[in-house]
Amino acid sequence: MNIKNIEIREEVNLERLSKEEKGGRLDLQAKLEDGTIVSIEMQMRDEGNFKERTTMYAGKVESRESKKGTNYEDISQIIMINILGFKLLEVEDYISETAIVLNKHRDYEILTGIKWYFIELPKFRKKNTDMNDKIDQWICFIDDSNKEAVKMAEKNNVVLKKARKELNYLTGDAAVRRMAELREKWEMDEIAVKKNAERIGRKEGNVEGRMAEKKETARKLLLKNMKIEEIIEITGLTEEEIKEIKN
Repeated sequence: MNIKNIEIREEVNLERLSKEEKGGRLDLQAKLEDGTIVSIEMQMRDEGNFKERTTMYAGKVESRESKKGTNYEDISQIIMINILGFKLLEVEDYISETAIVLNKHRDYEILTGIKWYFIELPKFRKKNTDMNDKIDQWICFIDDSNKEAVKMAEKNNVVLKKARKELNYLTGDAAVRRMAELREKWEMDEIAVKKNAERIGRKEGNVEGRMAEKKETARKLLLKNMKIEEIIEITGLTEEEIKEIKN
């Protein structure tokens, strides 16, 4: 399927990108040409509530993509792909696809709007995988535990070779410089935003106008992933008002 675009749906904190962080998660979203939404989540550690959380999150993805006034039949197909660093299901397959069927008619599938795929890396490691198969090539590359198999996968897949170059850049000396640059930029942006917020706080005007300015400042701070407590301190807005802006 052709991917129309892909984006990071949840910001990854810089600190979580450090080698010490083993329990991180990354959430990406792709949109296919036919409108299908594909949510790709990677999670390394089992926190005991994954099934419940992915069920709830699928509903949020669907709600996020269904604007007010959308006809039910126009709601996009949602595909949830979960790449897991732990064993989740009591079956041998390392790739599992869900289907909702009728209890007395197991061949009759209904409620097809959301589908889940679970890729369990611990199971993948124990299987005789096919390095000529594109899915196995990519899972092998993502898992990165069998170095010889990864080399074979990269040899058979030119796109993986490009991905390897990108990965080496992101994890090499250039990444250290990039992290420093990002932290420096964040600190400069934070100072600028605070100064702007102080300037807005000193501005005279009617109550309604000042409130609108505070909300706009809060919106910009939220986009920079500033903590709600800090936004409260800067803008003087209540926690409820800030959460309403965030939603």
